Amino acid sequence: MSIPAVVDPCDLSLIEAATRLREGRLTSTALTESVLARAVWAQARTNCFLRLDADAARRAAALADERLAAARAAGVDLAATLPLLGVPLAHKDMFVGTGSSAGAAGGLLPSCGSRVREVVALLAAERSGAGMAAHPPAATVLARLEAAGAQAIGALNMAEFAFGATGHNAAFGDCRNAWQPEFVAGGSSSGSGAAVACGATALSIGSDTGGSVRIPAAANGVLGLKPTYGLLPRTGSMKLSPSIDTLGPIAHSVADLAAVLQIIAGADGGDALASRRVPPDYVASLGRGIEGLRIGVPRNHFFDVATPEVRAAMERCLAALEGAGARIVEVTVPDAAPLAELSRAVVYSEATALHAPQLRVEAERYTPQVRLRASTGLAIPGTVYLEALRLRLPLLGRFVREVFDRCDVLHTPTLPIPVPRRDETDVGAGSGLWEILAKLVHCTAPFNYLGLPAIAVPAGLDARGLPFSAQFVARPFAEATLLRVAAVQQRLLPMPRASGSRHAS
Repeated sequence: MSIPAVVDPCDLSLIEAATRLREGRLTSTALTESVLARAVWAQARTNCFLRLDADAARRAAALADERLAAARAAGVDLAATLPLLGVPLAHKDMFVGTGSSAGAAGGLLPSCGSRVREVVALLAAERSGAGMAAHPPAATVLARLEAAGAQAIGALNMAEFAFGATGHNAAFGDCRNAWQPEFVAGGSSSGSGAAVACGATALSIGSDTGGSVRIPAAANGVLGLKPTYGLLPRTGSMKLSPSIDTLGPIAHSVADLAAVLQIIAGADGGDALASRRVPPDYVASLGRGIEGLRIGVPRNHFFDVATPEVRAAMERCLAALEGAGARIVEVTVPDAAPLAELSRAVVYSEATALHAPQLRVEAERYTPQVRLRASTGLAIPGTVYLEALRLRLPLLGRFVREVFDRCDVLHTPTLPIPVPRRDETDVGAGSGLWEILAKLVHCTAPFNYLGLPAIAVPAGLDARGLPFSAQFVARPFAEATLLRVAAVQQRLLPMPRASGSRHAS
């Protein structure tokens, strides 16, 4: 007779943990202690946390246990009203706290991965008719998770001011890859990708302006969803490029992504650019399968710089999906190279405008790499910036017509190259640095400019034991379709957990 393996509570999915909490098969205190212990290990391995609020997390867990016990005693089912009650989570340190959760900065401003604190208030502030608000509002996405019962346990590392796709941070130390720390964690939501991969949080909210959710998800072997521009309100979050910035969740489980997207999507009245459309039932869509779904493989651009091992991994994904009933079709996409250039014109112009007041008086307080990137917009003419904004809708319309009239989902690698080492992507790494950095966003940045939804899905391990990742892209607000495809791939090509080797050095 075999003895069932004992599951560490922090290796449960978000939905599994929440269900056990409501049913009384797990306490929030036990779950939180497990997560805190894993967080300590993950921090030593990857430097994924900027702050861990252990005492506050324990107090919140005790209160959650009281509420859960009272609900069970009264026969009240909390699944509809407090579906995440007692679940500990951690998020990218770019969100203004609610003031009542254990982490979430306790109502204070986030660090934004920087020690230049004067800039943080500007980047998180909301402008009103009377000027800049004295106290930036709490982040809507965190407030909605808290209203669903989740409790924040700390704040996660990130590229300073979200400038960077590798996870390097000269202010607080680099965030390292969860599988092998000598490799990059991806960025700018580096701590989110590494912490989820290590099991220190079941899910984390990050941001994506050029791939900053999908790249760290890919590098750490987890799922990362960049929703359609405007689906998630950005109120109370750090700005990098307001015309491009998108928030998004990172998780191990597609079901967790769907459940959390259901909670946090939708306009809030604070973000004027948030979509007012009513989100569909993302959870219900997961069971529909993909029979007859058309998956498009681009003939041009997205595989141009892909290495042979990446191409082979993508072919394995497509074969599995075709076996599940999908139709694989080749498509020619509109030239995507200009899309990345247009995206850079918008991002760097807006980022420089946001940082200009501080750069004028105290540029030396920025770390050298961030100072360079924050100043890049000075070399971009205003006419180029305005033209990039003007072209966005026409190019989106053309891309949707020419691609999504022929397929339902577009398939590309998330990273066209194997996960690079930290030393070959650090400042001073040599002439090959910029080529690697360009390749990291080769498949992601075009969809930020167009505002299309995209998801990174694990696709196995390479010969070095580092993750491959496939990217799926759909027409605007077709997140439910992306989640369906991701659910099938996750079932057919299950990914081991980086935390499985947590006792290794």
